[in-house]
Amino acid sequence: MPRNERHVVPNPKGGWDVRAPKANRSSSHHDTQAEAEARAKQILSKNGGGEAIIHDQKGKIRDSDTVIPGNDPCPPKDASH
Repeated sequence: MPRNERHVVPNPKGGWDVRAPKANRSSSHHDTQAEAEARAKQILSKNGGGEAIIHDQKGKIRDSDTVIPGNDPCPPKDASH
């Protein structure tokens, strides 16, 4: 089974896109890289977790972040309460 991932890539017309590997179209388009990264992580969380891969303005991978599933039946207790 292939790994679940979303790529945050620059759009040639401006802004940032969220794309699944080998997809013909973007999942979403955003004005800022931060907005696109947040959306990529949200998509991954809802779909069983995976890897958010962040590209720079030239398209080169600059970072990645593992996202855990958002439907964890036993989430960790919040220590701040």
